[in-house]
Amino acid sequence: MLAATPAHAEADRGGGALNAFVRARLAQEAGEPAAALSELKTVASLAPDLPGVRGQILEQAIQAGDFVAARGAARALWKSGERRFDAQLVLLVDALRRSDWKGARALLAGRPDKAGVDAVARLITPAINAWIDVGARAPNPERHLIAASPAARPEPALLLEAALVELAAGRPADAVAQVDTIMLSDRSSQLVALRVAASLDRASETAAAKQLRGRIALAAGERDDPLLLLPDQPVSSPPAGVAHWLGLLADGLSRTPHSRPAVPLLFARAAHWLNAEDQQVRTALVEALERNGQRESALALLSGGREPLPPVLGLRRAELLADGGEVTRALAAAEAAVKGDGQPRSLLLRLADLARRSGDSDAALRAYSRLEAGLGEREEDIALRALLLISRADLLLKADDWDGAETLIEQAVALRPDDATVLNFAGYSALERRKNVERSLRRIEAAWQKEPQDPSITDSLGWAYFLTGRIEDAVPLLEKAQRGDPENAVIVEHLGDAYWQAGRRFSARYVWRAASLTAEADMATRIAAKLRDGLTPATVAP
Repeated sequence: MLAATPAHAEADRGGGALNAFVRARLAQEAGEPAAALSELKTVASLAPDLPGVRGQILEQAIQAGDFVAARGAARALWKSGERRFDAQLVLLVDALRRSDWKGARALLAGRPDKAGVDAVARLITPAINAWIDVGARAPNPERHLIAASPAARPEPALLLEAALVELAAGRPADAVAQVDTIMLSDRSSQLVALRVAASLDRASETAAAKQLRGRIALAAGERDDPLLLLPDQPVSSPPAGVAHWLGLLADGLSRTPHSRPAVPLLFARAAHWLNAEDQQVRTALVEALERNGQRESALALLSGGREPLPPVLGLRRAELLADGGEVTRALAAAEAAVKGDGQPRSLLLRLADLARRSGDSDAALRAYSRLEAGLGEREEDIALRALLLISRADLLLKADDWDGAETLIEQAVALRPDDATVLNFAGYSALERRKNVERSLRRIEAAWQKEPQDPSITDSLGWAYFLTGRIEDAVPLLEKAQRGDPENAVIVEHLGDAYWQAGRRFSARYVWRAASLTAEADMATRIAAKLRDGLTPATVAP
């Protein structure tokens, strides 16, 4: 009977809300947004007036991909007058999914940028307004995008998006005329141009589509951009148009150094809710999730579909598996993804990297052979052939076959005698085995003259001086290398050894301890011995 009184009921609700809130925080810290969302819903039901809960529900719903929960939280926030951008975007997605053009337009104007400083809103407003007009059958929907591209400094991506809008509005002739005036001067414009080309094909403008694809290939050059390797997908409806634009923004924001992962994830999630069949959107969401620490969610997007993944996405799935420690399964998935002839060079290079990570030298050699088969006599092909030679040599060195490796190394040096990477590998590989010490030193010095800011080459030269007894010359170079790559355990161990030989014993032990934090098994054992006994001939780094 006591439990039934209002005071006790209120206390029970308060205690239950507090416990649920604590569990939600723990789930957030553990990177489990679905569990955090469930607990926050409990908090909201027990303490509906608790400040900040609706905002946290919205954030966790976006991370978890729960559109219904995100929409409910966004509506509550918007109704209460809390006009957050994430709430606005979720409600816009809802309106676009329901073809509510009037509601979408009202939402887009619901957060006025009075100071003119809302850069994120300016990125999305012209495109969304244009696609809303397409849905509402308003005249000249492309005007929003054209107006947003200043005549003095045209924005090619915006102008190409205007052509895409014209195609969706049933005006292919206007779109073709618009495209012919636009320079594909940056990556974003090339990605939008791909969508325009696919949409031109769909509109039976095949000649214009072919010409545009040629311009894209010329602008992209030798760059095998993962998004440019996706299958063609036209854009013809307002939800698909807004999804494509948000996905493009999410991809660009993910590549921005030091940006918060929540922003590209918001854009990518909104895009995916609008068009889950869009491969560029799916790619953007995969990368946003992985960047936000949600690798399992990213993998789920690349698993279990009815259609086989495009090779570039199949390989990305393999890389995510490898990052999660499933290297054997990852290699099998990677080889399946890029089987067959005609695969882009960049995918074969990534396959070879996965093979090396898995320790499967046979698989790496297969990938190298496939790469070599497609090489010609252009300068970039000769450079890649030299790198493949030293990669194959590295496999032989791991098998303790110096003679076989040396033959390949010398072939690489003959092909690229002025290549800093080749010279550094050739010199260091011989030096760590105490082979041809003077020639090895000359090669490393030549490499360093070409790339003095490269931490790896700087480390090689410092270590070469250490091994030839030039300790005073070695220390400043190794210090510079360590500043350039402070988490590289090999470089840090080298610096510790040099400090010890220079008589700086305290500094040596300090940096050895730092190296031990990221050292692999053999190195960790060697460093432990040095920390215990000091540097001895048996514990000098290789």
